[in-house]
Amino acid sequence: MDSREALGSWIDGPRAAAERMGADFGYRGERLGLPEHGPGSIAPLGRRIGALLVDGWLCGLIAYGLITRGDAAQANLWTTPLFLLMSTVLIGTAGSTLGKRLFGLRVVRLDGGRATLVQAFGRSLLLVLLVPALVWDRDSRGLHDKALGTVEVRI
Repeated sequence: MDSREALGSWIDGPRAAAERMGADFGYRGERLGLPEHGPGSIAPLGRRIGALLVDGWLCGLIAYGLITRGDAAQANLWTTPLFLLMSTVLIGTAGSTLGKRLFGLRVVRLDGGRATLVQAFGRSLLLVLLVPALVWDRDSRGLHDKALGTVEVRI
């Protein structure tokens, strides 16, 4: 093997090296039976982060303005429980939060049905811990989605 090729595989990472050896990983969501593009395909990371930021900002605004009436220190304490409640109720009933809807996303079970309230609560609880959301598989599903059999898709 040429040393330049070895250096290239090290820089490109293990996936690129495996693909050069003939491995076919397919597109994100193929293993789950989801389409490659369009409605029902895996939600892009940028949209998911944008939706999360909108939802967090909205919960902070509600906590600051309605619950604590302008007390920033108390609002910080209320934002996470409010996010947990909002995320559980909206995902469990409508399939998406306001931020997800704004970015054209929804959370579904692997069979395509709406997530149950139990799945929505478990997913939201793990999401507020952040660690499961920062670790994902090759289909871009976070551990919080894998643990509860859900996936975030485009509308």
